[in-house]
Amino acid sequence: MSIFDIFKSIENERSANTSGKISWIVAGLGNPGLAYANTRHNAGFMGLDKLAEMNNIDINIKKFKGDCGDGMIGSERCLLIKPGTFMNLSGEAISAAADFYKIPPEKVVIMYDDITLSPGKLRIRRKGSAGGHNGMKSIIALLGTDEFPRVRIGVGAKPRPDYDLADWVLSKFSDEDKELLTPVLENAAKAAKLIVQCKIDEAMNRYSSK
Repeated sequence: MSIFDIFKSIENERSANTSGKISWIVAGLGNPGLAYANTRHNAGFMGLDKLAEMNNIDINIKKFKGDCGDGMIGSERCLLIKPGTFMNLSGEAISAAADFYKIPPEKVVIMYDDITLSPGKLRIRRKGSAGGHNGMKSIIALLGTDEFPRVRIGVGAKPRPDYDLADWVLSKFSDEDKELLTPVLENAAKAAKLIVQCKIDEAMNRYSSK
């Protein structure tokens, strides 16, 4: 088989696994680079990786200042994206993708870390403020609205009031927190799948922590 035939086969397989236009964007927030892998601030990346794994989507396309994957989640063709900028510029990648595919904000799902929730907790919301999260501030500013769904993954509050917040969110999860995080990432992915199927009420009822 020639190189041309191999590439043609790959493209045909990709086309067979997707149908229609991209109708949703699901983004996971974090900081790029190995130095930030598995830190609390990268819980959104981790949730998106789990969503990609569960739906057989490869996040391997460099586009929109980030790493993207294109595939089916249920009956919906979705773009998965990890912004390649640092956290406080997350909106650049997401707004560029939304503009390109003409995706309205209500069909942009954001997965991200939340220090107000304990590890092992999850919260799904239709809309809301940034709550002090720099990535969300950037997205709200560039989308021009806070009316988009989000999946908030608990990473725990800083251990004491004088602890530097930046140091805390850039710290690695403890072994105990990792154990709590594993099922939460799976539930976050399941919640995102329900959201893109227009079942956000079900997602909230099933997976939002009480």
